[in-house]
Amino acid sequence: MLDGTYDPDNIFAKILRGEMGCARVFEDDHVFAFMDVFPQAKGHTLVIPKHSTARNLLEEEPERITNLFLGVQRVAKAVRAALNPDGLVVTQFNGAPAGQTIYHLHVHIIPRWEGVPMGRHASGGMADMEELKALAEQIAAKIA
Repeated sequence: MLDGTYDPDNIFAKILRGEMGCARVFEDDHVFAFMDVFPQAKGHTLVIPKHSTARNLLEEEPERITNLFLGVQRVAKAVRAALNPDGLVVTQFNGAPAGQTIYHLHVHIIPRWEGVPMGRHASGGMADMEELKALAEQIAAKIA
């Protein structure tokens, strides 16, 4: 559903408050980026707005969208520099029928390599946290 009430106890809100751990990639005044624990490809990174209660893109204030996508571009460039993929999927889902599972606005950055199929979300199970932390450090080192 596209409409609903923001749940302040969603997992991304808990990550922002420091109540849940994550493999942190980048943070500034506006965005927080971290590794997806159910990656569809090596280096699958999420970028979320820090000061938002928008469940999806349609609910967000324009200035926050601007800051979010500036952060997305910055992190996507770092993913590219760190992992040298053949391409990048940058995607954002709005509502369950579109594939959204966490109702806090977020953007996926998914590296793609020629001939390597993209996994389905969560189909491979939860990733190893130490591997995610190493990837996060590798990507973070390339953030300009």
